[in-house]
Amino acid sequence: MASSAAHAAHLWVDADACPVPIREILFRAAERVGARLTLIANQPVSTPPSPLINTVQVGAGFDVADDEIVRRVSEGDLVVTSDIPLAAEVIDKGAYVLTPRGEEQTRENIRGRLQMRDFMETLRSSGIHTGGPAGFTAADRKRFADALDRYLAH
Repeated sequence: MASSAAHAAHLWVDADACPVPIREILFRAAERVGARLTLIANQPVSTPPSPLINTVQVGAGFDVADDEIVRRVSEGDLVVTSDIPLAAEVIDKGAYVLTPRGEEQTRENIRGRLQMRDFMETLRSSGIHTGGPAGFTAADRKRFADALDRYLAH
């Protein structure tokens, strides 16, 4: 990832589905490097008092928070989301994407992930139980923190 907090990169969080430990990592990182951090959600989100950290609460509805992130994101910003269609849209705008598990979504891998998501959705709509994601682990937190540090260091 090539970016720099000093170059006005903004950190955006799809906060409704973002685990609290990841939010806490983001809060500390924003303060450490002086990056602006905005959490966008359909519900109120608790944040520490900081001029760098704010929240935007959007109305209820399918993809309302996603649409707000797409509207606000700029080239070089970082979006934290596990939503694959949202990731594809912000990548098209030149933003970087990290999942809360620390996986980079890129131009090179996002189309394959969209296809897999659509395939799994087709299976589920056919009545096939596909299971859910694995539980969130300490290894996921570390992978995210390491990937975030790489983004902020460049």
